[in-house]
Amino acid sequence: MNDVYAMAGLILVGLLIYRYGVPRFRRFDEENVKRMIQQEQDRHDPTAHIRHALDVAAEQVEDVQAITTGGITRYLFEAEIFASREEAEEMRAQRIGTVARRFYEELPAALMGRGEQRSNLSARERASQRWKRTIH
Repeated sequence: MNDVYAMAGLILVGLLIYRYGVPRFRRFDEENVKRMIQQEQDRHDPTAHIRHALDVAAEQVEDVQAITTGGITRYLFEAEIFASREEAEEMRAQRIGTVARRFYEELPAALMGRGEQRSNLSARERASQRWKRTIH
């Protein structure tokens, strides 16, 4: 019987910490609520797939990095140095658009080939081939 009381006390402490104690849990809950609201809105939005494709593409493209040398700040994106953050962010936006566009270009072939066997190439080899076709 003592084990039941100990477990109930542990669960109660956990619920109190979750409810009142840890801000990380609150942020997690807020993000989940926002995500669920966004998903509900996306069901009625005919262009939501474009935003999702851009979001996924943005995850695949590296961020712009600030580099300071000799008191001068430059910005690095895909091994290219830019004088201003705006230029670097513009190149990143173009790259995101390229990745998203490539998704839509490959989508019909991917949908048609659902029943076909996959290629003998590894995922790394297929990614390498796709990378060679994109704008650098």
